[in-house]
Amino acid sequence: MNNLPMPSNRIMNFGIFFVTVLTIAIALYMEHVMLLSPCGLCITQRVFFILCGLVCLISALHDPEASTQRLYSLIAASMCVFGSYFSIRQIWLQNLPEEEVPACGPGLTYIMENFPFIEMLNFLLKGDGNCAEVVFRLFGIFSIPQMALIAFTGLFSLCLFMAFRKAEA
Repeated sequence: MNNLPMPSNRIMNFGIFFVTVLTIAIALYMEHVMLLSPCGLCITQRVFFILCGLVCLISALHDPEASTQRLYSLIAASMCVFGSYFSIRQIWLQNLPEEEVPACGPGLTYIMENFPFIEMLNFLLKGDGNCAEVVFRLFGIFSIPQMALIAFTGLFSLCLFMAFRKAEA
């Protein structure tokens, strides 16, 4: 039986870019239409989706040789690892017993307007009680950070595949 040919790295990079754009569009829909306010960890995860997508877009436009493609793919994969860390942290916060959940801090807008950049960055990277609240479940099962972790895992797998596949003929 004939195997279907695998798409080129360039096509796969455009595909990953499209998936990250779709992911951000869904996040913006949830924020602006469903009125789900993103917490600091949600915003941090968005940043890593955007960075992964931008690296793949640059790679697709550049269409580099195999060794440079490997570098682009590994950078994009590392963005997925960092994003996964923040998804896992939020999942952990959401599963803490109620008495162990950190106190809720002020909103991100307030922090951006009234605190130094370092404190704002700490808030985005650490999360607080707002990040522990589960505000939506897909099919009543998957929370938003769980869906993000699934997406990061899939993107990471594709990036690693591109990094270590045999050179295209």
